[in-house]
Amino acid sequence: MKSVCVLGNGQLGRMLRQAGEPLGIAVYPVGIDANPDELPIKQSIITAEIERWPETPLTRELASHDAFINRDIFPRLADRLPQKQLLDQLGLATAPWHLLRSAEQWPAIFAEFGELAIIKRRTGGYDGRGQWRLTSLTREELPSECYGECIVEQAINFTGELSLVGARNAAGEIVFYPVTHNLHQQGILFASVAHPQPNPEHQHQAEAMLTAILTELNYVGVMAMECFVTPDGLLINELAPRVHNSGHWTQNGASISQFELHLRAICGLPLPRPVVDTTAVMINLIGCELDYRWLADPLIHLHWYDKEVRAGRKVGHLTLSSPDATALQQSLSHLSSLLPAEYATALSWAKNQ
Repeated sequence: MKSVCVLGNGQLGRMLRQAGEPLGIAVYPVGIDANPDELPIKQSIITAEIERWPETPLTRELASHDAFINRDIFPRLADRLPQKQLLDQLGLATAPWHLLRSAEQWPAIFAEFGELAIIKRRTGGYDGRGQWRLTSLTREELPSECYGECIVEQAINFTGELSLVGARNAAGEIVFYPVTHNLHQQGILFASVAHPQPNPEHQHQAEAMLTAILTELNYVGVMAMECFVTPDGLLINELAPRVHNSGHWTQNGASISQFELHLRAICGLPLPRPVVDTTAVMINLIGCELDYRWLADPLIHLHWYDKEVRAGRKVGHLTLSSPDATALQQSLSHLSSLLPAEYATALSWAKNQ
């Protein structure tokens, strides 16, 4: 079995490394400034935990590496403009949008979209960063350098948010997890809940949409698709060509985690549909200090990233799974006394799910 080099050495690379160990796959998460001469690049499969990267000696060498899986897809999906163009090309539902070229477009934009518009940087924005919610009265708050570098979307009056995580291998086989319900606060994912028996209409529509995308791109590996739930069906919000935060519940809530599934797909190993037979919950730890009291509850699994704790920074996550809904609710109630006050809404939402 070849080794795997992961471009990016954050928590996703770390968890890919952990998933590779029991499979006998050596996984090397590497920073973009690493010396390529010190890495087993030539004999490795290359994947990435990040969508975009600057030019460095390492990335220059990887740019011509034959075993860099999805090498040419990353830049296409890292930019919201070609990502939206792909969805339109495939006829997949997404929020109405335009490239925001100049301030002269505003009257037409508000005439078409209504009084609220969502502006997103084409590249680099995440966890609510690089995004603005503007009206005709606040449009001047947008920095002038954003014109040409942002798309503008119609604000969607959605009833919920969900994501679908799936994987495709080089033979074209595709498998999915159940759709995951997500709650964001200030643009950051706080909680996810997945059920073994999801809404069949949502599951079918999401699988059909992500299948079309994976097939069109000839993609290999795990991809996540985030959607808005509306009365008329699902609207695709964003695509992530990698393992994804909303799939972290699979580490303890599925027979195969998304990290193992990604390694199986890119290494040509068997790719069965993961078994999910209990409800699973994931709580992101954002700017929280490590607290081992969380582990007093037998349903709680801690995944700590060993990163410096800073406000707004994802430093770990907790997963819980059980066929007993009452037990899950009790565990979430236990957490409410151990997490900061800003988690009250997320914990209550997860209990209601």
